[in-house]
Amino acid sequence: MIEAVSCGGVVIYRGKILTLYKSYKNKYEGWVLPKGTVEQGEEFKETAIREVQEEAGVRASIVKYVGKSQYSFSIPEDTVEKEVHWYLMMAGSYYSKPQREEYFVDSGYYKYHEAYHLLKFSNERQILEMAYNEYLELKKANLWTGNKYY
Repeated sequence: MIEAVSCGGVVIYRGKILTLYKSYKNKYEGWVLPKGTVEQGEEFKETAIREVQEEAGVRASIVKYVGKSQYSFSIPEDTVEKEVHWYLMMAGSYYSKPQREEYFVDSGYYKYHEAYHLLKFSNERQILEMAYNEYLELKKANLWTGNKYY
């Protein structure tokens, strides 16, 4: 068994959520949240910020830790046990550019219900729900600082 740790973000701008569409040799296709592997010596927050920047071309800041998801998958030589740490993040604009080298072919910001139904994996839908509820609470308390045109 191989253990792997990744970090990612639920990135929000003006109430909409960043999602990426991945297409790899028609084997792996679907909408996902940006996330990636923790590099040696890197803190989880740094990984989340870097991965959002690399995969989507989005500069985002961390608002708060949301939680983690866990799952496993098989590769030819072993089973991978994956743990993903998620952060609620704030972007400064709607700009995004999918990272072609990682087989991302589209990206964009979607309303909550659209993003929820687009996401391929149920564990990412659960994280999205938790993060979006946090966002709504912060917004209600006037603690979501950023653009005021919601």
